[in-house]
Amino acid sequence: MSRVGRLPVMIPAGVEVKINGNVIEVKGPKGILRREMHPDMQITLDENRVVVRRPSDERQHRALHGLTRALVQNMVKGVTEGFQRSLELVGVGYRAAKQGKKLVLTVGYAHPVEIEPDDGLEIEVPAPNKITVKGIDKEKVGALAARIRAVREPEPYKGKGIKYEDEVIRRKVGKAGVKGKK
Repeated sequence: MSRVGRLPVMIPAGVEVKINGNVIEVKGPKGILRREMHPDMQITLDENRVVVRRPSDERQHRALHGLTRALVQNMVKGVTEGFQRSLELVGVGYRAAKQGKKLVLTVGYAHPVEIEPDDGLEIEVPAPNKITVKGIDKEKVGALAARIRAVREPEPYKGKGIKYEDEVIRRKVGKAGVKGKK
């Protein structure tokens, strides 16, 4: 049995879950999420919890069991608390600003880079070198944060670029210089 898949997903007060075949809809204080799950997975609603079961012990069903339960858990957490991902800009002159809904990045290119957030996502700039992406869908929050990071990925020599707040950049040693050459 999958250790993650066998755990029921508890539904907190104020959250409503509807299951229609393999489509699950979660409605909460922050919004509504709808997702189509794999048709083989059996999702049932028992009082204030969602239980995911698998039809057999095939390799694919074992893999889908934990995945399906984790997706449902993320939907419930998203509509109650929401998700956020923080990024930092490292480099002289690197800065971020917000113009309306757009994020404008000045990261060493000849032009500023503008990024428009998808629906349901919000970008905050608490400081010129910090960016926070917020939303109810964990997948979309992570994808937008990755898209922002891809504008100028951190380089290994000086560590300049856009990095996740908790990311550790593995640094390389620069050139040592050539001795003995005339």
